[in-house]
Amino acid sequence: PGRTVFVFPGQGAQWARMGVQLMNTSPVFAQALNECAQALGQFTDWNLIDVLTEAPGAPGFDRVDVVQPALFALMVSLARLWQSLGITPDAVIGHSQGEIAAAHIAGALTLDDAARIITLRSQALLAIAGQGGMTSLPLPKTKAAQLITRWEGRITIATVNGPNSTVVAGDADALDELHTHCETHGINARRIPVDYASHTHHVETIHNQLLQLLTPIQPRHPHIPFYSTVTGQPITPDTPLDATYWYDNLRTTVEFETTTRHLLDNGHTLFIETSPHPVLTHALHDTTETHHHTGNITITGTLRRNDDTWHRLLTSLAT
Repeated sequence: PGRTVFVFPGQGAQWARMGVQLMNTSPVFAQALNECAQALGQFTDWNLIDVLTEAPGAPGFDRVDVVQPALFALMVSLARLWQSLGITPDAVIGHSQGEIAAAHIAGALTLDDAARIITLRSQALLAIAGQGGMTSLPLPKTKAAQLITRWEGRITIATVNGPNSTVVAGDADALDELHTHCETHGINARRIPVDYASHTHHVETIHNQLLQLLTPIQPRHPHIPFYSTVTGQPITPDTPLDATYWYDNLRTTVEFETTTRHLLDNGHTLFIETSPHPVLTHALHDTTETHHHTGNITITGTLRRNDDTWHRLLTSLAT
């Protein structure tokens, strides 16, 4: 009963050697991963499988231009594995970079176009690395907005994940001050391990470069409904997933909570986070608990940190 949603998170689900055990036990997953490796390889000087298996000389996840494409490949391949097991999504939702994987699974982007966006955009982010950061606050959007008023223009709301989960981003020194303030006032602020400020004005410095890099993509209308966390609405033919959209996806606030509520309103009751570690399931639980809906809601992840066995996958399937 109800409808199924594949949920694709942004950064934070990564861990060393993620997917390697599953790759060795699931031919479907391995094939999808190899197809992603080929697509990504057109735009990178490293090989995905080498990165995942920690081959000598392969770069690590400390680089944004490595971790984002690696997560993209894992999420796409896990979605293909769910589909092969007969679990097909009635809708997809993505969080920040997760929207690129979501758009590919929805049929709006070819694998090559999705690979172009995730690799070239993460390479462009290197230009603003070291200047900013992101911090997760256990607060509703209104309270988070109130808290950051004293750093106006230096810290802004980056993502609204759930009724008590908001991420702010901005200048590194301003975030240091915010952390000191939160410690003093007993607010459990948590730094996100990135050194750039997505979803803020920092991104504007790479605007022209991104539009130029992403112009060649040829988006299509999705055959699976794509609920956009940029607009908070399902994508219509009036909103093509073109270069401008993928710039906005990096620049504007991620409206994850609003979009989740639209999915609930439209009768979606099963949320599967197709990622190497569940990072959005808490926010999803919080949102569903405060939402007026009928029937049971099921929320599950796919793999877990340091647990990418076939047994783990079957446990998620059983859930």
